This record gives sequence, C-alpha cells and structure tokens, in this order.
Amino acid sequence: MAISRMGPLAWLKRHPFIHFGPGLITGVADDDPSGIATYSQAGAQFGLNMLWTMPLAYPLMSAVQSLCARIGRVTGQGLAANIKAAFPPVVLKIVVVLLLVANTLNIAADLAAMGEAGELVSGVNRHLMTVIVALITLGLQVFVPYHRYVAILKWLCLSLLAYAAVLFTVHVPWGQVALRTVWPKFTPNAAAAAVVVGVFGTTISPYLFFWQASEEVEDMGRNPGAAALIRHPAAATAELTRIKWDTWSGMFYSDITAFFIMLATAVTLNLAGVTDIQTAAQAASALRPVAGDFAFLLFTLGILGVGLIGVPVLAGSGAYALSEAMGWPSGLEKKPREAKGFYGVIAVSVLLGLVIQYSPINPMKALFWSAVINGVVAVPLIVVILLLSAKKSVMGAYTASRSLMVLGWITVAVMAAAAARMLIPG
Repeated sequence: MAISRMGPLAWLKRHPFIHFGPGLITGVADDDPSGIATYSQAGAQFGLNMLWTMPLAYPLMSAVQSLCARIGRVTGQGLAANIKAAFPPVVLKIVVVLLLVANTLNIAADLAAMGEAGELVSGVNRHLMTVIVALITLGLQVFVPYHRYVAILKWLCLSLLAYAAVLFTVHVPWGQVALRTVWPKFTPNAAAAAVVVGVFGTTISPYLFFWQASEEVEDMGRNPGAAALIRHPAAATAELTRIKWDTWSGMFYSDITAFFIMLATAVTLNLAGVTDIQTAAQAASALRPVAGDFAFLLFTLGILGVGLIGVPVLAGSGAYALSEAMGWPSGLEKKPREAKGFYGVIAVSVLLGLVIQYSPINPMKALFWSAVINGVVAVPLIVVILLLSAKKSVMGAYTASRSLMVLGWITVAVMAAAAARMLIPG
C-alpha cells in the first residue's frame, strides 16, 4: 500500500527500521570518516557560522539521490548502464575512470581515519588497525550475501546517533545555534569559501549517485515478482512513493548528523581555540580534554561505525559503474565466481586504498584530490542524470517532476560554483 494512502506514521509502523531501503545506507555513507573530518573542520574553524550549509544542502542532495533512485527502479538498470545506452561512449568512459580514481583515494583517506580511530580506542598500532578494518569490509562484501550484508549495514547506521549523543555531554547555546543557522557571521574570504566548497563536495558526491541507482536494482532483484516500473506500471505509485520517503528521510538523517558534527565541534573545539582539524580522529582526540572521555568515545566509535559503511559504498559504487560499463555480471547478491569482475573491482579498490597507507602519498592529500575530482565530476554527471530523468525514451511515463528538476538544476549551479572555486587558486 502506498504511503500516501495510509499516512507516514502508519507506514513506518508497518515498515520498521530494518526494512528501509537504499536511501538510509546512502545517507549514512555520505557521512564517512572523510566527511566527518570536513564537518569537524567547519565547526572548529568557524564555530556556529557554517551551520547554514546543511539546511541549504538538504533539498539539493535529496533531489539528486531521489532522481538516481527513480532511474534505477524505473529502468531496472544502474546509472552507468543507462548512461551507456543514452550517451556517446566517451561520456561513460570519462565518468567511470574519474569515479574509480576519486573513490580509491577516498577509500585510502577513510581507512586511514578508521585506523587512527581504532588505535585511539584499542591502543593497537594504527597501521595494523587499518589492515584489520580493510579486510573486514572486504570480507563482508565478498563473502556475505547482499540480503544479509545490507541488514548489517542498516544496523551500523545507528552509529551516527553517537554524534547526537555528544551534544548531551556539553553545553549548547540553542538560541545562538538557531540564530547563526539562518544569520551567520563570517568574512566571505578564500578560507571560508574553501570550507564551503569542502562541505558541498563531500555532501553531494558522484559515488553516492551510482550506489543509489544500483541498490534499487539490487533490492528489486531479491523481491519475487518485482520488475522495472517501465515494464510493470502497476507497482509504480507505491514504489515511487517509497523512493520519495526513503531518499528524503535517508538524506535528512545524513544532513542532520553533519549538522550535529559541526555543532559538536563548534561548541567544544572552537570555543577552546582549536581551529585546525585535519582528520576525524584528530577531532576525536581534541574533544577528550575539552568535553571529556565519554564524548571522545562516542565520537571515535562513530568514526568506526560509519567507516564500515562508507568504505563498502565507495568500493561498491565503482564496481557497479565499471561492471555496467563493461557488461559484466554484477551484484552483491551474486557469489564471487558468478561476478568475478565486479568483486575484483571491489577488492582492487580496497587493497589499493590500503597500499596508499604505506606509500609516500599522504592519505589526507589523497582526500583533497578525491574532493577535487568529485567536485569536477559531479557537475556534468548531475546534468546527465537530469537529462536521463527527463527522457521519455528512458523513463517512459515516469519522467521526473518539475520540482525535482528545478532542485536538480539548482544543484548544478551550486556545484558548478563550488567546483570553479575549488579549481581557482587564492
């Protein structure tokens, strides 16, 4: 039954947490350790004056992810497969290559942050902890069937609540929070612009687009009788309503958590004069003397929890994209021998990210370059998504609504400005 017929509260009672779709996991993956580092830096450097970025980002990120989910559910194919069918081959090749490079660099940064967080909690050497978390994430993706693995990911989504819990351990001037969220005070110089670029770059990232569309296809494949909406219109009303609630609620969970991370570091680190944060683990360490051991522990465990989601989503999105481009069998429900190329991409991405830890490449420099690539790739990719969503030859009767298209084009404008600012020195 559609949500619109039974009401959201009744729908939630009949569809508990574990049955939420890809939107929830995608939202949590958006707050991966590298994202936590970015939000922490925004809060530490500017206090309450960067909180406004999250209310602005919410409708934009939700609209793009909703479009990606619709493409997957309506066509029964992932984003790369649809680009392959609708655009010249060079478009797909450029997008996939840049996606794989950016994802691998981002995986390296996330693994490094998880290793540092693991060392803070356990005392075990960070490099050994990095190896352990890399092998855990890789083993789960390769050897655990999707229907079981996705349940693990959904429970890990609860780790984001750690950042809300941190706020209960410190004093929060809520009146000032409300004021600065709508009326910030900062000088719009290069330093402020760089932080804004970083926030939007980590919030609206290409790897999430590919993951969202492919997981709709994955979920559809494990439901008996489910088919692409373009071939099975009877299910359209219920499914498109589900997608709307799933993506917008998942992105809200992501967005409000990013807001909490900024707020937690603003009312602790910024007030204490700690204004330079390079990694998520550094933010956790800086919290300990300011907010106490409990806040430190919550923040650190949150890094590990979301990292166990973020790394698989990064590796999986690249694997879906390349497999669809090459015409290889793909899917986390398949056994390794049934999708060797797909799982090979996942393994290579994670292992290359691990190797970077022992190379001259600084993981945080890797994060910077992945942000640059993501900022550049996101703009034309969102344009492609919008064009696909408007094509009747692709979407049939289920082309995107005017409101989604308007929000999508606003996102293009915002991301184009962010990418231009990112590439212009000074």
